[in-house]
Amino acid sequence: MADGRVRQLIDTVAWVRIEEGCILCARPRGKGVFYIPGGKREGAETDLQTLLREIEEELTVALLPETAAHVGTYEAVHGPTDGALVRMSCYTADYRGTLAASSEIEEVAWFSYADRALVPPVDQLLFDDLVHAGLLR
Repeated sequence: MADGRVRQLIDTVAWVRIEEGCILCARPRGKGVFYIPGGKREGAETDLQTLLREIEEELTVALLPETAAHVGTYEAVHGPTDGALVRMSCYTADYRGTLAASSEIEEVAWFSYADRALVPPVDQLLFDDLVHAGLLR
């Protein structure tokens, strides 16, 4: 890092689901901030394995692995200047089932670009790319 401090790296994988110009976001139970659904890799999991597991745990749907496509990887510091560096590898994928908040998710919502300030810095980078691509209203 430019300031000479070594930051902890949090390696995450996220599901980008856009419908009618809005992106699906989730707020974990007990937290006040929304995130792009997904989570941290466990052990030697691949991006796809992490994505499939996390989305089923969080939103009770099964992603269709053959439809998964990488849309970008983003990095940003989470929190104040001593915060961790978050890397978020983002994928689209079709799913089967009915989207519903699981036991670890308090709330799901569909966000437009106007809601950008409600998500963490790394998610904001994704929002920027999506609005520039004409995918997010």
